[in-house]
Amino acid sequence: MTLSVADLTRGPMTEFEEKLRQQHEDSMHRELEALLATANKAEAEVSRKDFDGFKKLFHRFLQVKGPSVDWPKINRPPEESIQPYDRIKAKGLPENITACLNKLVVVKLNGGLGTSMGCKGPKSLISVRNENTFLDLTVQQIEHLNKTFNADVPLVLMNSFNTDEDTKKILQKYTHHRVKIHTFNQSRYPRINKESLLPIARSMGVNGENTEAWYPPGHGDIYASFCNSGVLDKLLAEGREYIFVSNIDNLGATVDLFILHHLMSQPADKRCEFIMEVTDKTRADVKGGTLIQYEDHLRLLEIAQVPKAHVDEFKSVTKFKIFNTNNLWISLPAIKRLQEKNSMDLEIIVNPKTLDGGLNVIQLETAVGAAIKSFKNAMGVNVPRSRFLPVKTSSDLLLVMSNLYSLDAGSLTMSKKREFPTTPHVKLGSSFTKVQDFLTRFENIPDMLELDHLTVSGDVTFGKNVSLK
Repeated sequence: MTLSVADLTRGPMTEFEEKLRQQHEDSMHRELEALLATANKAEAEVSRKDFDGFKKLFHRFLQVKGPSVDWPKINRPPEESIQPYDRIKAKGLPENITACLNKLVVVKLNGGLGTSMGCKGPKSLISVRNENTFLDLTVQQIEHLNKTFNADVPLVLMNSFNTDEDTKKILQKYTHHRVKIHTFNQSRYPRINKESLLPIARSMGVNGENTEAWYPPGHGDIYASFCNSGVLDKLLAEGREYIFVSNIDNLGATVDLFILHHLMSQPADKRCEFIMEVTDKTRADVKGGTLIQYEDHLRLLEIAQVPKAHVDEFKSVTKFKIFNTNNLWISLPAIKRLQEKNSMDLEIIVNPKTLDGGLNVIQLETAVGAAIKSFKNAMGVNVPRSRFLPVKTSSDLLLVMSNLYSLDAGSLTMSKKREFPTTPHVKLGSSFTKVQDFLTRFENIPDMLELDHLTVSGDVTFGKNVSLK
């Protein structure tokens, strides 16, 4: 008899279920050892660390029953736990902001491929504006910061096994820029057959029949892999105190000096170890994670954790007014402390997938923001919408390529000529999904300064000098 995911989500466990569970765990451990035996020594060493993390996750996956939150216990966060950005900005900046900057590290999550936009290779290498890629813009922003304030802020890229090789090749072009760049790899976990709850990989290779056997386990993996890589210790040794983490495809996620100063100016015993930037929800953001108060802690609630009966309530803009931008400011010493104590208990996101051949698998993932409940004096800061400018689709790409934004030192800012501060709602049809197709359909990017809403479906092309209003 096999145990299905549904069986694992009912009431307390019987002795029989407990035995079955133990069997699943033992079988998984045997399979992982067999996989490690197919690797060379250096690879086996790295993979063993990865698998240690995976075993913990798998163990907890087998223990967890049902949604990880008890709906009646959810409360709105207390007022003071989410500060308005204006209040933080009102504190101004110190004389010597350079000292603050020298304790900061910028970390970009760079594990994703551009497949959803029809591109091969790392998403960060897609051109978004004037031939500049996401990575180019990031390097320009930090270089500008370092030059302006005579600072030394390094850039750290968290790559995945999917993006590491291509990214490293490109990094050579930045050797003469005023930015030190470090990289580390997030873990590589085995996809699990949904029926047997065993890995589908036959060996440690990532090619051939094994291409679909592995996955990077979500950005919650940053804590463990950052520590395992040795990069964290290196940065601590340099006297760094905070990392600013964001998705590389969020073009609004630039270093904010006011938030940085707020962190650095707290008294030592009240040091805030974690800031999550949140912003007001619109109808386009109903699926975004939100901050709640739960058992005396601030906690991130993701849609995957919500019981089915409450999903509509979760999506309502009235009850949960803010969502997580995934721009996070986190204390480095605190990450080290929590990792050593093994006390970061991130909720598991079970991500079901169907592979090309029709096989149903599950991926166990975690989210970086879910760790907020483990850090001391954690808080949210409600930032302007302009700090959340993700490019997930070609519709987003159209916005950032247009005259709605001007580009200065790698940062995009909304044009002063636009009369209202919101971005237009753009929905391009399936003919525009792939970046290559998208580019062939515009002779040049239309004037969008007075656009409010655009929906395009079917075989449409745009000529020169088009204005959309």
